[in-house]
Amino acid sequence: MVHIIGHRGGRNLWPENSLSGFRKLAQLPVDGVEFDIHLTRSGEMLVIHDPTLERTTDAHGPVADLGPGKHREISLKDSDGEAVPTLEEVLAVFKDTPLELHIELKTDADGTPYEGLAAKAFAAVERLGLVGRSILTSFHPDVLADIRKAASGVRTLSSFDAKSAERLGLASGLSLMKQRSDIIAVEKSLLQAKWDEITQLVPLDRLGAWVPNEMSDLEYWLAKPIRQITTDRPDLALQARR
Repeated sequence: MVHIIGHRGGRNLWPENSLSGFRKLAQLPVDGVEFDIHLTRSGEMLVIHDPTLERTTDAHGPVADLGPGKHREISLKDSDGEAVPTLEEVLAVFKDTPLELHIELKTDADGTPYEGLAAKAFAAVERLGLVGRSILTSFHPDVLADIRKAASGVRTLSSFDAKSAERLGLASGLSLMKQRSDIIAVEKSLLQAKWDEITQLVPLDRLGAWVPNEMSDLEYWLAKPIRQITTDRPDLALQARR
C-alpha cells in the first residue's frame, strides 16, 4: 500500500505548518506528516517552510534573525492568530500517534545550510523516543551528509526535482542521493516524464512522488508500485486510496 504523507500538515486544507493543521491531520488515517524546520540565531528550531516570514506570516525578514521567543509574537496567515510553532511543539502533537515524521531541514535566506541543525533535530526526536518514526529530509546532498554524520540511526530522505537534475545531473544526482538517503521523493512531473530512467536507478520501495493534489493525479500515483506520495490534500488521497 502506498503511504500517504500530509505535506506541510495538509496546507490546502489548513494553515500551512500550523499546530491546528497538524492536530487535524493527526486525526486522519494517513501514514505520515511532512514539515520544515529552520534554525534561529538563538538556537530555536521553528517549523516554517520559507527562510523569510513574508509569505506565511504577518511579519517580515529572515526566520534566522528572530530573537528568543519572538516567534510567539508572529501570527500565521489564514489562522486564528496562531504563532509559528517550534519543532518540539509539533513533535508533541504526533508523539502518541503512529505517523511517520518527515522533517525537512531547510537552508537560510542565502541558501546556506544551518550549522548544527541536523544534530539539534536528531536530539529533539531522540528525547521523545521518536527516532524510529522520524525521517530527516533535504534537497541538498551536503545536508544529507551532515545528517548521516550527526544523526546516525535515523532514516533520511532526499527531495529531487528538475532543478536538482539540472544542478547535479539526473543519473549522477540520483546515484548520489541514493548513497545518502533511504528514500528519494521525486517531483511528480519529473518522475512521470523520466519514469523508466528513474526506476532503473531507484528501487520502487525507496521511491516517492510529490505533490499530487487532484483526484485523477492521486489515483494515478496511488496505483503505482512506489513507497509514498506527499500531498497537500490528504483527505482526497484517502478517498482515492479507498
